[in-house]
Amino acid sequence: MVKEEIIAAVKNHPSNKIKFAIVDIDGVLRGKYIHKDKFFDGLDSHFGFCDVVYGWDSADKLYDQSSVTGWETGFPDGQARVDLSTFRKVPWDRDVPFFLADYAAGEPSRGVCPRSLLQEISQKAESMGYHAQFAMEYEWFNFKKTTESSDDRNYQNPIPIFDEMFGYSLIRLAQGSNYFNDIFDQCEAYDVTLEGLHTETGPGVFEAAIQKDSILRAADKGVLFKTAIKEIAHPYDIVPSFMAKWNPDLPGCSGHMHQSLLDDKGKNLFYNPKGEHHMSELMEHYLAGQLHCMPQLMPFFAPTVNSYKRLVEGAWAPTTVTWGIDNRTTALRVINGKESAMRIEHRVPGADVNPYLCMVAGLASGLYGIENKLKLPAVTKGNAYENKRVKKLPSNLYDATQNMKRSKLAKELMGAEFVKHFAMTREHEWNEYIKTVSDWELKRYFEII
Repeated sequence: MVKEEIIAAVKNHPSNKIKFAIVDIDGVLRGKYIHKDKFFDGLDSHFGFCDVVYGWDSADKLYDQSSVTGWETGFPDGQARVDLSTFRKVPWDRDVPFFLADYAAGEPSRGVCPRSLLQEISQKAESMGYHAQFAMEYEWFNFKKTTESSDDRNYQNPIPIFDEMFGYSLIRLAQGSNYFNDIFDQCEAYDVTLEGLHTETGPGVFEAAIQKDSILRAADKGVLFKTAIKEIAHPYDIVPSFMAKWNPDLPGCSGHMHQSLLDDKGKNLFYNPKGEHHMSELMEHYLAGQLHCMPQLMPFFAPTVNSYKRLVEGAWAPTTVTWGIDNRTTALRVINGKESAMRIEHRVPGADVNPYLCMVAGLASGLYGIENKLKLPAVTKGNAYENKRVKKLPSNLYDATQNMKRSKLAKELMGAEFVKHFAMTREHEWNEYIKTVSDWELKRYFEII
């Protein structure tokens, strides 16, 4: 739809309100309803939105250190600019018009909005003649809602909606048909069309692959999907969880990122019918760049303390800086069946990832490899967990954040200002973790020590 059609659709909508949202550093949508009059009044400029959304964590706790905003600034409004191209209606919320917005915080404006950063990297790719085509693929667990009280909601021993391990189950699809059908159909009505939806191995775990799109739209769909699932699930008394690893005895939840580059005519630039594995030289450089940059950009792919509990051997998640052909033990899996499907599946991100930031890091590191004509290391065949000659991925958020914080390359690719802010937020996350006394510690030390 063109601008005039979108404006007409909002004006003619029977509701007197619209909903819009920005995305914070953790990939959480922060939004509100506003009246139509206010929407049209600020459409050509911006809307005020308190910049505390970039001064607190996912639990609304203020960061230990100030970066973009803080008490010393008085937490003023930042500028939220609605992107009309993101227009859609929310089918489970009376078809209310919905938009995403870009955000500028601080004075002068500070570049900490993940969506804005992705646009910068995407524009760089366009200037090089490449059109980035991406897609997100999520796994998540679904639990029975047992209480409405947040005071009682301690998430101990949650009960999955289905029992036992049952991947690709048609029986479970039938048993939960209303919920499954609502996910598939309502996401499509929300302009987040799914390519596939099925049960994964694990009690109550689903997997959804979102249809590929241009990189910004793909990231938009990635963040909207997670919120959509939580809202669609609510009437069913189901609580979805996109934690990377909720149970040590079960597989974790991935947030795999699929990537390819196209030319102006839509030709897949990763494909070469005469190349080894049908890979073009451009794709080899792109892959090499991702491998080279990966250890220095890990918080973009694994942003929480919990992320690293998924990245363990034998758990369908990578632990090494490796690539392979249709190899699900490597960090980067090349899918090379045919030209239209030729792509890289980045298997490091979990379902807890911010899709804008993992796409920023994925595209920026790939372009770095192209610009510097990096040579692709040897392909990994067989079990990558047993490959002792390759680098290991960082094993915890603290080490990963320090690598990124010290990295000149990270600052070069993402901007020193953004890396400084992002590193501060990840250090805050780590500090919140280490000062917590866990159930494991109580059970192990309470009486015997």
